Amino acid sequence: MRDVKAGVLRWDGEGQGGGWRPIEPPPAPQECPVAIVIDGMSQAVLMATPHDLRDFALGFALTEGLVAAPEDVEGFEEAEVSAGGFPAREARLWLRPGLAARLAERRRSMIGPVGCGLCGVDSIEAALPRIVPVASDWSMPPADVARAMAALTQGQVLRHRTPAIHGAAFWDGARGLTREDVGRHNALDKLAGALALAGLAAGQGAIVMSSRLSVDLVQKAARIGAPILIGASAPTALALEWAERAGITLIARARGASFDLYTHPRRIAGS
Repeated sequence: MRDVKAGVLRWDGEGQGGGWRPIEPPPAPQECPVAIVIDGMSQAVLMATPHDLRDFALGFALTEGLVAAPEDVEGFEEAEVSAGGFPAREARLWLRPGLAARLAERRRSMIGPVGCGLCGVDSIEAALPRIVPVASDWSMPPADVARAMAALTQGQVLRHRTPAIHGAAFWDGARGLTREDVGRHNALDKLAGALALAGLAAGQGAIVMSSRLSVDLVQKAARIGAPILIGASAPTALALEWAERAGITLIARARGASFDLYTHPRRIAGS
């Protein structure tokens, strides 16, 4: 195995036969195990970027149905711990009295790779829960899709330093709020927490993702009541079916001035 400290080589296939050249790569994004601990019980352990952990913990609790509203949380603390000699974090939430039964029903302990949003779910019923349709009629003109994607790009501060970072943004027609992580699901959880803490209703805007749109992202968007979900890449078939049933307007392959509109077109003016 090649020593990573020896530098990075890039293969250039252009010209006569191509060749290697050394490059100075961008900084690698930070990643460590982050335990979401609620009332002293570990609910999940995910590989995540150790930023905005209060947003992450609250957003995870909201999008996973562990709490119903930010008012259910009475306290938060962040702790540095160690796992196998590597640094790790605990994001600890303390809930108001009376919510222990809900935690006991939903508790799960998992180590999730950054590309998986449903790792650790131990039943089909848990992976595909009951659909609650989104009621919001918030809409936007077609030109705002490009503006929303631009707001996401502008808000991705970490991505400006390293490309291996996903982003999730909220666009309300005038401004964007962005959160980032190495995991796209983590980024959306952080955004959900940030919206809740800021008192912003997800039903009054669109969620914008830097990634492909999978069913778990649609589920999370539906759970917080977001009427429009926009992705830079393609959707999965199950994501499309879930968005149709959940009443979510799903837009994919949003690049430049073009995008593909898949479900519930009524929220895009002129469609």
